Amino acid sequence: MPTATPSPAKSLLTPNDHTLILIDHQSQMAFATKSIAAEVLRNNTALVARSAAGFKVSTILTTVAEKSFSGPIFDEITEAFPGAPKVDRTSMNTWEDARIAEKVNVFGKHRIVFAGLWTSVCIVAPVLSALEQGFEAYVITDASGDISDEAHERAVQRMVQAGARPLTSMQYLLELQRDWARTRTYELTTGIARVNGGAYGIGIAYAKTMFNASEGGH
Repeated sequence: MPTATPSPAKSLLTPNDHTLILIDHQSQMAFATKSIAAEVLRNNTALVARSAAGFKVSTILTTVAEKSFSGPIFDEITEAFPGAPKVDRTSMNTWEDARIAEKVNVFGKHRIVFAGLWTSVCIVAPVLSALEQGFEAYVITDASGDISDEAHERAVQRMVQAGARPLTSMQYLLELQRDWARTRTYELTTGIARVNGGAYGIGIAYAKTMFNASEGGH
């Protein structure tokens, strides 16, 4: 019989144990994305970017052919990381770009969290590459998308079969917070949720306005 202890699973993410790589959230890539509505994709991407910036997660921003074809990265990302450099690539596989590998090695985190467009190409390739090299890989599936539901789902399935761990944008935010008693980031977390958390965010605003209630209250 195992013994229960009040300690979290080692597989849960913390702000300091991973690097986030946001890949090709760009206009041209979004135009053809059909597995998720553009407005939902942008909202979820904003949630992820704001979460990573707020919790000071080491983050890499990368684009493909930004000036010649694919266009600018989403405003929601640049607003979360004002002035942050972007690595513009020619390779579809982000992991094959030496500049990305160098940044990953400088950050020195054994876990990599991925999100981007399209799931079946620009996410599958680096995820499989990272896994093969001994990294742990997580994929934020609702901040990613593809040209069809089939393409997105088969890509997610392929990555999971290889050992990647899928999660959602809201799951990412709440996993970083983990405990409402962590008052230092409480306002950050609920503030992001209020703006980008859909119905949950509406509930937070309602409870605060009507009852001055908070998640950490007893």
